[in-house]
Amino acid sequence: MSLGAVSAHRPPARRGWVEHIMGMPISVHLKGADVHGPDAAEAVSAAYASLREMDRVFSTYRPDSDVMRLRREEVTLGGCSPLVREAWRLGEEAQRVTHGAFTTLLPVGGGEFAFDPTGLVKGWAVDRAAAALAQLPDTSFCINAGGDLVVGAHPELPQEGDGAIRWTVGIEDPRDRTVIARTVELTHGAVATSGTAARGAHLYDPASGQMVGRSGSVTVIGPTLVWADIWATALFVGSAATQEAFQRSAPGYTFFRL
Repeated sequence: MSLGAVSAHRPPARRGWVEHIMGMPISVHLKGADVHGPDAAEAVSAAYASLREMDRVFSTYRPDSDVMRLRREEVTLGGCSPLVREAWRLGEEAQRVTHGAFTTLLPVGGGEFAFDPTGLVKGWAVDRAAAALAQLPDTSFCINAGGDLVVGAHPELPQEGDGAIRWTVGIEDPRDRTVIARTVELTHGAVATSGTAARGAHLYDPASGQMVGRSGSVTVIGPTLVWADIWATALFVGSAATQEAFQRSAPGYTFFRL
């Protein structure tokens, strides 16, 4: 039986998993014809393994991570995992395209700064994990990492029309987190939100040299979570020039403020 036939008569089956990785609950949800089969379980296991690998390499809470060993100068950049070198490259690119509103050089206390790619690692990690799920036949997926998420499906599933499997994403009101202020419907793509509602003043503005404490949020929707997350942070802390950079340099992405 094809998924199109299933969708025409009843909603596809759904199954969910959750694990605590990278300091947050990360959930995986599948919709499709065989979400309870061994292939689905194996793909989800691979997705979580990929996320744990990223945590092992990048965690700033694990003294044995590559990033913390690099900070202590126990290893050079060349001696780290290739993932760290790619994160360094991504950080430099993000700083350039956002005109300095995003940076991986963050304050660590005492007037010191250190390489901290946390602001891009979560989105990148989820994008990488999604690759393990995208090969499941007749299946759509959603990975939610602390409110930022990726939606995707097997390449043969339609993105539009009756056979498409849609996910409705609720965006919290940053001034009242019990309220859903807006919803977004996706069959493919990513949604990232940056602001102060959940974690307070944790976003660094390189222009002012201060953490940003104002209320509100910025949500970015686009093809990948890594760049949606980068731009959400940049647009929240940045200026009108950052918005102009976004309009020039982020084709396929949109954003809104709350």
